[in-house]
Amino acid sequence: MRYIATFYNHFGAIRYKKMCEKRGWEAQLSPVPRSLSSSCGTCVIYEAPEEKPSDAIPEEIEQIVRVNGDGYVCLYRAENS
Repeated sequence: MRYIATFYNHFGAIRYKKMCEKRGWEAQLSPVPRSLSSSCGTCVIYEAPEEKPSDAIPEEIEQIVRVNGDGYVCLYRAENS
């Protein structure tokens, strides 16, 4: 499945991309689709067998969505967003 994670800062996006790659998931940095967010402007698009990492979600993450056809399904949204 394909997922998109958005972030509050660029550093968080870079860290998350590296974490995905350590898990063996394909991941790339990309501009955030405007329909999702405009926080830091950078997201991580990744392919993974699970919706989100089983360990704690880094605090830099704003939201995680699953790409669903031509739309998105929100799987996680930070409480302070």
